[in-house]
Amino acid sequence: MRRADLVRAGLDVARDYYGILGVDKDATDQDLKRAYRKLARELHPDVNPAEEAQQRFAEVSTAYEVLTDPEKRRIVDLGGDPLDPGGGGMGGGFPGGFGGGGLGDVFEAFFGGGMSDGGGGRGPRSRVQPGSDALLGMSLTLEECATGLTKQITVDTAILCDLCHGKGTHGDSEPATCGTCQGNGQVQSMQRSILGNVVTMRTCPTCRGVGEVIPDPCQKCTGDGRVRARRDISVKVPAGVGDGMRIRLSGQGEVGPGGGPAGDLYVEIDEAEHPLFVREEQTLHASLTVPMADAALGAETTVETLIDGEAGVQIPAGTQPGDTVVLRGKGVPKLRSNQRGDLVLHLDVVVPSRMDAKQTEALEKFRALRTKDTVQMGSARGNGGGGIFSKLRDVFAGR
Repeated sequence: MRRADLVRAGLDVARDYYGILGVDKDATDQDLKRAYRKLARELHPDVNPAEEAQQRFAEVSTAYEVLTDPEKRRIVDLGGDPLDPGGGGMGGGFPGGFGGGGLGDVFEAFFGGGMSDGGGGRGPRSRVQPGSDALLGMSLTLEECATGLTKQITVDTAILCDLCHGKGTHGDSEPATCGTCQGNGQVQSMQRSILGNVVTMRTCPTCRGVGEVIPDPCQKCTGDGRVRARRDISVKVPAGVGDGMRIRLSGQGEVGPGGGPAGDLYVEIDEAEHPLFVREEQTLHASLTVPMADAALGAETTVETLIDGEAGVQIPAGTQPGDTVVLRGKGVPKLRSNQRGDLVLHLDVVVPSRMDAKQTEALEKFRALRTKDTVQMGSARGNGGGGIFSKLRDVFAGR
């Protein structure tokens, strides 16, 4: 039973403002606004002219006004009615800020147009609008990311029309005032309701809110002031960029409607996988196989670095599988810095699978001297196979 029916029956019942909006008592202001917006779209007289919908719309608007007022909401939460504690109905119309032009302000915020007692509106918008940003991918090798370079790329974007230079008109012709909206950029419709004369403002469908039309458009851009074209531009890639980073090229994006200022172009780096090195920010990792004898006795060797050519490596005596050797400053440069990362070599000790008679005899003598070395059983955790380099790739790929 509606509250008005209860009042007519002699029962004094406070309005359930939360129930009218269909929200819980702990609803936030955003929840209230969302609920009101949903109901208003269903019940507004322009959408639903039924008398019951108009009454319901008035209730919903009142409930929203009450619950968005902190003091009135406090009274509601205490069990009272801040509008009409002892009377019936909905208080005879819109209370507080929803009288007169206040309701128009609410609907202007919710529905994108103005609503008032006698017209008005926001006026026409400019035909010249800013352009959008553009995004383009660029594939680079690890070496290119580490050293930096200048690279030519081809982009396909909207550019300024070179025939009308953004005017959108043909020759010396000029835009004309829109005959549909008389240059206002909006058209209005009026409807009588329980609220009075309700004027709803909408964007003009002819000029799309600009307030003017182009009777004689440019033959190349058809009045848009811009055309699509492919062009080559140079991109300076700084040393130290990495996968997923973006380089911003100001003003190289899409030219806006009416020849408006261009947006920015963002070039996103796609770093290719390297056959030898795995990158972790500025640090490089690689696998280095070491013969068993060199691991036991120690040795010197050379390795190929990413950008510095060959570098000497000292293998310590007694090296164990999985040990690492760090070459300082042989990694990737830090972006916009003179600092360099390191190259970490993960040592993989290789045991010979085949030996000749002399090698076997020498190793037998060595084993006879190592009487304390015995075969021992240990945990199998971590034995995934695939080699050190494969495990490195799994780790840095997040697998």
